[in-house]
Amino acid sequence: MADLLYLALVFFAIALILGVLGVRGAGISMDIAKWLIIIFVILAVLTLIFGSSLSLLVMPLAL
Repeated sequence: MADLLYLALVFFAIALILGVLGVRGAGISMDIAKWLIIIFVILAVLTLIFGSSLSLLVMPLAL
């Protein structure tokens, strides 16, 4: 899950840099960062609620 947060921060930084430079593609990077943060929060809440039983369900999908 830390990878999602890292990617969200990377896309947010890209959006900020592009926004300062006046490039029109900054909105796309901001949208990607927003969705990655939303996915991270949802997965964090599910992990807090279900604990380790959730990781047993997700592991076969990662393979």
